[in-house]
Amino acid sequence: MAYEIPVTQARAELAELINRVVYGGERVVVTRHGKPLVALVSAADLERLEAAAGQAAAEEPADGEEIISTVSRLGNGDTGTGWSEPRRYGLTAEHRDPGTG
Repeated sequence: MAYEIPVTQARAELAELINRVVYGGERVVVTRHGKPLVALVSAADLERLEAAAGQAAAEEPADGEEIISTVSRLGNGDTGTGWSEPRRYGLTAEHRDPGTG
């Protein structure tokens, strides 16, 4: 669990906060009006976070790639409903004037 401290207090205690992070292994969350603003983490923690983010980005498909492959799988071959051809689906939209109810 991270130690939370208001930004005004953090300004006055920056050296102590750095020591808590580096030597105490703590994570410090600086808040403003009770909402998290920034976090102080050790350089080792930052390296681990960046490595994990890089690994997650490498494993994720490009935007839309997963959706396209899923739709392709659903649209190809027999679906078990007696249809051997891919079906085509369309989208329909209707605009209604809010004043006509």
